[in-house]
Amino acid sequence: DVIIDKGAIVSTTLDDNNLYNEDRKTNGLIFSGIYNSIGGINELNQFIQAEKITKDLNPTYGSIQKLFSRQTDLITFCEDRVVKVLANKDAVFNADGNAQLTANLNVLGQTIPFVGDYGISQNPESFASESYRAYFADKQRGAILRLSRDGLTTISQYGMTDYFKDNLPSANKILGSYDPYNNEYNVTFSNETVSFDEKVNGWVSFKSYVPEIAGNCANRYFSFKGGEFYIHDVQDNYNNFYGVDYESSITLLLNDVPGSVKNFKTLNYEGSQAKVIENLDDNNYYNLENKDGW
Repeated sequence: DVIIDKGAIVSTTLDDNNLYNEDRKTNGLIFSGIYNSIGGINELNQFIQAEKITKDLNPTYGSIQKLFSRQTDLITFCEDRVVKVLANKDAVFNADGNAQLTANLNVLGQTIPFVGDYGISQNPESFASESYRAYFADKQRGAILRLSRDGLTTISQYGMTDYFKDNLPSANKILGSYDPYNNEYNVTFSNETVSFDEKVNGWVSFKSYVPEIAGNCANRYFSFKGGEFYIHDVQDNYNNFYGVDYESSITLLLNDVPGSVKNFKTLNYEGSQAKVIENLDDNNYYNLENKDGW
């Protein structure tokens, strides 16, 4: 007789309890389907394994800590390297090494590392951007870096190499923010805030405030302290931060050519009234009485 049976059972249980485990991919990217509001297409919840939806980076770069979109590229900040992932295009290189770009169907194309063995360590909070420039800290190497059109630049070497190498590795948190009002990159760590100014290409000031978090909006600089929201650079309220008045001071660095001896006959000060302490012993005419000032 012909017997109709269900046949062989193609699924069963296994003794291996480790067959299904959570897999954390710290150096890979995955993307969903497209979203088009005009055409009414929303595939953001679709991750089809049959399609090429992943992009793996070199594991020697360390884990991915920060993603930053610049023009049509995806800047990826890893622990030990900063790379550029081409978006919606691939790079075709000539024999001389020059890249010629051509569009194709790749969502994430080739990975091109920036020159310099620096990364963002495990401090993505140190990142801040302004226009085409991005600033961040590499705690492991004790350096502050700027990513611009000319690539990576170690800006901590501008007169502050030893300071950052001594203090960054021991910092628990490195907070970076950009002040558009003064055009300065502020980095806060170890209860200190230091400012870098592009106009002079150097570190110009130690700030009195130590914010919990800071940012900018509409060309103004804001910060949080103790859960309160503060706006900076308010007129007639100088050097008062979070309800505390601080003393201001200036340290002059007159060492442009260290190998030569210099004599300065006159140093001029321009600004509001400077503080004067009475001194009648040196026969100078400008300190005959006390004056309140900056």
